[in-house]
Amino acid sequence: MAVATMVSRLSGLFAKMLLVWVLGLGMINDSYTVANTLPTVVNELLLGGVLTSVAVPLLVSARQNSEEEGESYAQWMITMGVVLLLAATVLAVLAAPLLTELYLGPHTRANRELTTAFAYLLLPGIVFYGLSALLMAILNVRQVFGPPAWAPVMNNVVIIATVAVYSVLPGEISADPVRMGQAKLLVLGVGTMLGIAAQSSVMVLSLRRTGFRFRWRWGWDRRLAEFGALAGWVVLYTVVSQIGMIVAIRVAGQGTPGSVATFHYAWLLSQVPYGVLGVSLLQALMPRISRSVAQGDTESFVRDVGLGSRLSAVLLMPVSALMLTAGSAIGVAFFSLGQGSVGAADRLGVTLGVASAGIVPFAITMLQLRAFYAMKDARTPMLINVIMVVFRTAVCYTLLVWLDPRQLVVGVALSMSLSFFVGAVVGQCWLYHRLGRMQTRRTLVGVGWSLLASSIGCGCAFAAWYALRERLSGFGEVATAWMSLGVHGTLVLGLGFGVMLLLPIPEMGMIRQRLRGLLS
Repeated sequence: MAVATMVSRLSGLFAKMLLVWVLGLGMINDSYTVANTLPTVVNELLLGGVLTSVAVPLLVSARQNSEEEGESYAQWMITMGVVLLLAATVLAVLAAPLLTELYLGPHTRANRELTTAFAYLLLPGIVFYGLSALLMAILNVRQVFGPPAWAPVMNNVVIIATVAVYSVLPGEISADPVRMGQAKLLVLGVGTMLGIAAQSSVMVLSLRRTGFRFRWRWGWDRRLAEFGALAGWVVLYTVVSQIGMIVAIRVAGQGTPGSVATFHYAWLLSQVPYGVLGVSLLQALMPRISRSVAQGDTESFVRDVGLGSRLSAVLLMPVSALMLTAGSAIGVAFFSLGQGSVGAADRLGVTLGVASAGIVPFAITMLQLRAFYAMKDARTPMLINVIMVVFRTAVCYTLLVWLDPRQLVVGVALSMSLSFFVGAVVGQCWLYHRLGRMQTRRTLVGVGWSLLASSIGCGCAFAAWYALRERLSGFGEVATAWMSLGVHGTLVLGLGFGVMLLLPIPEMGMIRQRLRGLLS
């Protein structure tokens, strides 16, 4: 799963690099980024968050009763999901100008007309986003993890092909006036939508290979009341999340042109380590945690949640430290080619560094929220999310008053990272109040060891680059960025994980045992 997700994230990173290469980090990319966010937002509000958070525990429960009951419940969920997604797609396309206005606000530097044009082309992807999330949940319950992890690669391949076609077409996208029939606009919009369609088709084929056969199931299902009660709170959770995202986009949009795209790319890049390691860990633990709840095994539940928190810190802390210390080098190395500039790429890298500081608390918070969902409690995650979004909004608007417009996007990233620290603390306290002992001290010790090892790596990397920087400054900004990234990557990751192998971290025991076997 981790290998598949890594390939997916790396191919996605390559696709984003190509987009910056052909679009730059300016007004056109801002408009495309906001429009590309809209179908994911609508899907999350209607179905995506419900499926990824609530569907797995309910499907596990139904499948434990009998295989036939599990399959019929999955068929009913697909029927419900497809009908809801189709209706939502039609309404969203009709309301595209309103959605654009909602996210851009009155003071944005993005182009409203161009954003709306992109939205008309991208919003039909709502059906495919929702179908992908639904089929992934069903496949995970059937212990099929590989194909869902590889499916996004197909999406990225289509995006890469779309950018290739876009780059050879003559002319540029017209922003004043916007021409809906312009070839480049159509290629970029339709190609992006077809990418997620290709991803969902992989899920369909994978589900058929498991022996699942779909049939429409209409009418009332006796589990509908339970699903509806849980789903209602998850929808509220998603609404709160989108309010927080609207605030972030609106505040970033009041910075310099390209700030929305800069924030979007920095956020996506900061999620690559979590997507490769954290999501894989979460997908593997969720069925186990759900089974522990279904069997009333509180001890196993607490043990798995604690293990997930410690593994999140061990796996993600050195990577987070690398992004924090080498963020500027990452931005310049990857995003200063083509239409991109070194200054815009450097600002993206700084934003990435600040956003990466929240990777570990974000991963722990997501695990905690899924633990509540496994207990069929969707109300508590919503309340925790309200606390995070209120805190984030207060920080965003405070920084809007204090910061220069050029640095506003960095402030937005800072507010995101700080809110995840708040969420992790609140979530742990809430679990302790609900269940008693949650191995909090053991988790803090594991996080502390990971932080110590990563700090040693960062210190050595900083000292090494300080000694080499003057000697390597004559090679040009991009080449110097690559060399800086090489030094930081080698020392931060090498020493970070290496020192953890020497420290008394139980979660590293399996790796130490494997290494001893190889050496012997």
